[in-house]
Amino acid sequence: MFWFKLIKDILAIFREGQSPRQVAGGFMLGSIIGLSPMLTLQGVVVWLIVLIVNVNLGAVFLALTLCALLAWLADPLFHWLGYQLLVNVDGLRGLWTALYNYPLAPLTRFNNTVVLGSFVAALVLAVPVYFGFKQLVIAYRQTLGTRVEQLKVYQWLKRSTPVRLYLKFRDLGG
Repeated sequence: MFWFKLIKDILAIFREGQSPRQVAGGFMLGSIIGLSPMLTLQGVVVWLIVLIVNVNLGAVFLALTLCALLAWLADPLFHWLGYQLLVNVDGLRGLWTALYNYPLAPLTRFNNTVVLGSFVAALVLAVPVYFGFKQLVIAYRQTLGTRVEQLKVYQWLKRSTPVRLYLKFRDLGG
């Protein structure tokens, strides 16, 4: 039943409630959290932004899950990017030295190549993720939603015994 609820919740993110801007904003912030390590100063700041700004929390957690899986696969690329920024860009060496001498800067863990590379990649991808996901939500609400509901797989799942039992027991709670 977990998978049925998960698919239903993902479709509900696209279909219901908040504006496409709020859903896309949630997905963007979730992707930043998912691509970069959470237990850093910048991770805490992004979580605070999620709590302060009105975004779709379902989209935040969906993006966090998907991007965390993607980040695990992209760690070698993040290491390479972080290494380039820390070691091979001569103009940034003074910045890294000065930054690391500030009291809170070590909490960012920017001396770690994977942390720096993943955070920079997440920030670079944030704008395309926002606009791409916003367009996806708009397209889903205008045309794709009705197409998805007309798919035979969707109709079959909707009529299947496990889904009907799940809906019956779910509705018993009130």
